[in-house]
Amino acid sequence: MSFKWEGVMPAITTQFTDKDELDLELFKVNIKAQLDAGVHGLVLGGTLGEASTLTDEERRILTREAVAFTEGKVPVLMNIAETTTKAAINLARTAEEDGAEALMILPPMRYKASDEEVVEYFRAIADSTSLPIMIYNNPTDYKILVTLDMFAELVELCPNIQAVKESTRDTTNITRIKNRFGDRLAIMTGVDTLALESLLLGANGWVAGLVCAFPAETVAIYELQKAGRIQEALEIYRWFMPLLELDIHPKLVQYIKFATLHTDIGSEYVRAPRLVLQGEERAEIEKIITDALAVRPTLPEYKNLSVIA
Repeated sequence: MSFKWEGVMPAITTQFTDKDELDLELFKVNIKAQLDAGVHGLVLGGTLGEASTLTDEERRILTREAVAFTEGKVPVLMNIAETTTKAAINLARTAEEDGAEALMILPPMRYKASDEEVVEYFRAIADSTSLPIMIYNNPTDYKILVTLDMFAELVELCPNIQAVKESTRDTTNITRIKNRFGDRLAIMTGVDTLALESLLLGANGWVAGLVCAFPAETVAIYELQKAGRIQEALEIYRWFMPLLELDIHPKLVQYIKFATLHTDIGSEYVRAPRLVLQGEERAEIEKIITDALAVRPTLPEYKNLSVIA
């Protein structure tokens, strides 16, 4: 239960070949880039991981491969985004069997559950596993808000519910959570364009998207702000913002994968019904990426910095 909910945790992309099969070699290329940059954990099977298109066996393969490749350097988390409690419990079980060290869980998918149903859904999954859990709270995209009162029920019932991926787009929610729960709930910001603000307001870490293409810059922002070197973090963040805005678009998967292609740590292949970018849209996104690369900042040494009290 002593899981460290802190630092940068990439929402890892699932790499596919042009034949729509898992590209495990490129998957490992991207993970190596994340490890080299100093990330603190890996989240598999999230939105960026194209969770809704993966088979159960593919999830198991990705988990086993990531666990083996990381060799315990950082924890591997599996995301749960299911339509039924039964399927979610089964995924929690297989993830634990395959070596995942924690879970990120969304509310029920494709059904606008009531508050009572959402609490019961999370409780049933938490009761089925010994793994620590982060609740993904993203009412903008998934239409269900996990309220503070719902969290109060959950933390009383389920000691392994330990963190929230805060993606409400309301940074004041960080203070509300801190005021109500103190250190009982860790906060991982989940919106790239609000990341630095959220960290400065007290978020413990960042479940990031553009980190998939720009791992060093992402970790540098986190480490610099943690060390109190806010101006340096802010300068990188301002450079990064046009890219970070790719994370808040319905085509974030295509956009971020396209960015990984330009930084040589991923491909643009996505699984249908998603399609690779074409025409004017492709040119527009490519310009955002190449413009940023043309003025990519030289990073200060950001590893092993002294943390401010």
